[in-house]
Amino acid sequence: MEINNQQPLNTDLAEQYAFENRNIIEWIEKNVGGRVTKLERQRRWRPVWRAYLEKDGRSRSLLVKGNRPFQAIPYSLEHEMRVNEVLEANGIGVPHVYGMIESPAAFVTDWEETGQRDPGLVQQAIENASTISPERWAASLKYMEVLARMHQIPPEQFVGKTEAKMPVGAREIALAHVERFYQMSERENSVDALSEFFVTWLRRNFPQHRTGCSFVTGDCCQFLSAGEEITAILDMELGHIGDKLHDLACFRGRHPSENLGDVHALLRHYAKITGEDLDLPVIAYHTVVFLALAYISPIIALSEKKPGADWMEASGQAAFIGRRGLEAMAEIVGVELDDIQLPQPHVTPLEDLVLNKLVTEINHLPTSEVFADWQRNVLASLPHYLKNQVHYSRWMEEEDLREIGAVLGHRPANLIEADKQLKAFVQTAGAEHDEALIKLFHNRILRWCLVLAGPNAPKDHLLFVKIEPILNMRTV
Repeated sequence: MEINNQQPLNTDLAEQYAFENRNIIEWIEKNVGGRVTKLERQRRWRPVWRAYLEKDGRSRSLLVKGNRPFQAIPYSLEHEMRVNEVLEANGIGVPHVYGMIESPAAFVTDWEETGQRDPGLVQQAIENASTISPERWAASLKYMEVLARMHQIPPEQFVGKTEAKMPVGAREIALAHVERFYQMSERENSVDALSEFFVTWLRRNFPQHRTGCSFVTGDCCQFLSAGEEITAILDMELGHIGDKLHDLACFRGRHPSENLGDVHALLRHYAKITGEDLDLPVIAYHTVVFLALAYISPIIALSEKKPGADWMEASGQAAFIGRRGLEAMAEIVGVELDDIQLPQPHVTPLEDLVLNKLVTEINHLPTSEVFADWQRNVLASLPHYLKNQVHYSRWMEEEDLREIGAVLGHRPANLIEADKQLKAFVQTAGAEHDEALIKLFHNRILRWCLVLAGPNAPKDHLLFVKIEPILNMRTV
C-alpha cells in the first residue's frame, strides 16, 4: 500500500502521521471492505485524506475528513457527519457517510470522482483569481433549487440527532448561532475588540419580525459540479437551525474570493423558486452575521502554535473578511468610509537582509511526507509579510493609537492596552457611537490589508475588493 512517493522525516510528527495512516487504512478495510492501495493527505484547513480503494474488481476513492488541530467552530466533527446523514435521508446529494474513526477523529464518506469547485481560499484567490464558467453558473442556478429543498426539511429532524438546537423567538433565531461562536471564542481567549463590536452590534440590531426557522447550512454554496450538473453538496459543519436568509447572505460573504457570478441574480432565482419576497434588510443583517463569525475562526488560528497551519491564509482571511463585514455594516448604518494609502516605507536595511536570507533558506528546505511543497511555500510567505510589516509597522501603530485615542478620549500606552480599552468601550457603547467605531475599525483593518498586499499592489487586488451593496438591489 502506497502512502505517498516521499520519505517521511524521522520526527514525532512523522510517527504520528504513520499511526494515523495505519488506523485509517485498518478502519476502511474493516468497515467498507476492499484494500486501500494509497492514502494521500490533502491541502486543507483541517486534516483531510483521500483513500484509494480496490474493491470487487474496481477502483474508487473515499474521503476521510478529520478534526481541525484547534477549535475554530462551535460544533463537533460528529455533528457534521450527522447533518449529512439527515440530508441524505431527505434526498439531498451529499456524499454517503460510512461512519466515524476514533483515532484520528475523522469520518469517512464517498469521494466524488467527478466535479469541480473553487476552494474559496483567500491566498489562492490572490495568486490566481477565481473565475466562474458558463457551466458552473448553470449549476449554481440549480444549486439554488437544492438550497430551497434543504430549507423545506422539517427542522425537527435535526434536533436530537445533531447538535442543532430549536431556537425560540426572533432573538434566538437570529443570535443562537452567533452566541455559540462568541462563547467558543471566549473559551479560546480570542475575543478582540472588533469581534466584541461585531457581536455587540448584532445583539442590538437583530430583526425582531423574523419568527420562522429552518435548517440553515451556515456556509452556503459549497458544491461540486460537472458541466451544468451538481455532483455533490459539501461541507455542512456549520449546519444549524435559524433564519434561512442567513444562507442567502453567505453568497455575498463568499464572493469574490470564490467567484459566484451575479450574486443578485442568484438571490432573485431563489425568490422565484420559493415564491417568497426577499427581505433585503434581513439579508444585509445576516451578511454582517456571516462575516463576523467568519472573522472569528482565523483570529483563533493566528495564535495557534501547532505545526502545519497556514498562518498567512488565516491573516489574509481575517483582514479580508473583517473589512468586508464592516462595509456590510456601514451600508446598513449609512456610514461613509475612508480611503487610505500606504505611505513611504520605513527604511530597514539590516532587517531586509535577514528576511531575504530566511526566504532563501526556507526555499531550500527538503520536502517530505510531513513537510510538503505547499507547506514550504506557506512558511516562505511569512518572512515576505514580515518585510512589509517592518516597513510599515510604525505607521500602523501611530495611526491606530491616534484614532483609538480620539474615540476613547485618551491615548493608550500601546496597542495591547488599546485593544483592551477599546473592547471594554464597545461593550457598553450605544448606537450613537456606531459611526465612529465603524470608521475606526475599518481604518485599522484596511491598513492591515494594505500591508498584507504590499506596495505597488493593483487597485483591484482581492484584499481591497468591496462588498456589493444589497439594500438597493432590484428584487425582480
